[in-house]
Amino acid sequence: MTAVLDVRGLPPCEPFERILAALDALPAGQTLEALLAREPLPLFAWLGDNGFGWEGDHLRLDGQPCYRIVIRRAA
Repeated sequence: MTAVLDVRGLPPCEPFERILAALDALPAGQTLEALLAREPLPLFAWLGDNGFGWEGDHLRLDGQPCYRIVIRRAA
C-alpha cells in the first residue's frame, strides 16, 4: 500500500517536516509517495542515514514541473 503526500506549494522546511511526520507514521513494509516542487536534496541524506530506500523522478503535473519520490520503509 502506498500513501500519497502532495507538498508542492508549501514554504521551505514544511515539505521536509511533513514528509518526516508521514514517515514516522508509516508501517513497516509500506511506501510513501511524495510530490514536491523541486528535488529534495537534504531529504536524500536523511533517508540514507535512517535506513529508508527511495526512487525519484522529475515529471509534470497540471502542466507544472515537480519531483516525485517514493520512499520505502524497510520491513
